[in-house]
Amino acid sequence: MRNPRRPKRKLKSEINVVPYIDVMLVLLIIFMVTTPMLNSNVDVQLPQSDAKSMQDKKDPIVVSVGQDGSLYLTMSGAKQEPIDEDGLKLKVGAFVRENPQVSVLVAGDTRGNYGGVFKVLTDLQQAGVAKVGLMGQPAGTEGQGKSSADGRK
Repeated sequence: MRNPRRPKRKLKSEINVVPYIDVMLVLLIIFMVTTPMLNSNVDVQLPQSDAKSMQDKKDPIVVSVGQDGSLYLTMSGAKQEPIDEDGLKLKVGAFVRENPQVSVLVAGDTRGNYGGVFKVLTDLQQAGVAKVGLMGQPAGTEGQGKSSADGRK
């Protein structure tokens, strides 16, 4: 029987979202930890020289030629990305047309074939790049570790 003094209870039709928020926070932390590990660089051993390093106001465009002849492009401090010859001509050509003062550098692996570097120089010339620099590693730093393809330690 019903008690007249006691009011009838209404059903709650709410969803408890607290467990979902906890799961989302855990996933966010997992992705924040694993994302930096996904950035993989290609090992390129640069030739050594006693030349002075260039000081440039803007980040250069770096085209890296791997030991096997594969091409990688690093534009204005962005992540290094693999690229083919046609894509190289299109991207670098468009970027240089917009920013004619930007430096374009080629980093070739010491163990690689010279023909790969020569082909990149020809492709850059066809893309409309007037000046191209060659990257190297300062003399005496060969035992201090390998350089990544963008020329930084």
